[in-house]
Amino acid sequence: VQLQASGGGLVQAGGSLRLSCAASGGTSSTYVMGWFRQAPGKEREFIAAIGWNGGKTLFADSVKGRFTVSRDIAKNTVYLQMSSLKPEDTAVYFCAAKPGSLIVLAAERYSYWGQGTQVTVSS
Repeated sequence: VQLQASGGGLVQAGGSLRLSCAASGGTSSTYVMGWFRQAPGKEREFIAAIGWNGGKTLFADSVKGRFTVSRDIAKNTVYLQMSSLKPEDTAVYFCAAKPGSLIVLAAERYSYWGQGTQVTVSS
């Protein structure tokens, strides 16, 4: 499975961005799609995940109520809609895929990773 993340950029605090993650290869299988982020000097952090059919989602407390995740199965694309952005949301954001249907937070459980897209939130 190849993942291509896009949509990052520079936004002012309080603004919004939508990240996309396009998947190719092996997409007929069941995958949980996750979003993670990593700020300079910090460990990779779980942000959100969505089940293979979009029916279940999970969010980190730090983004709950501000971020939503969705997927378009026909387009093999997952979206992370980010609103009310804060400077502390600044990081490189990664999408990842985990085989199976169980949604988990642990990055090591995700087998496939995109290249990351930079999100910078200015104060």
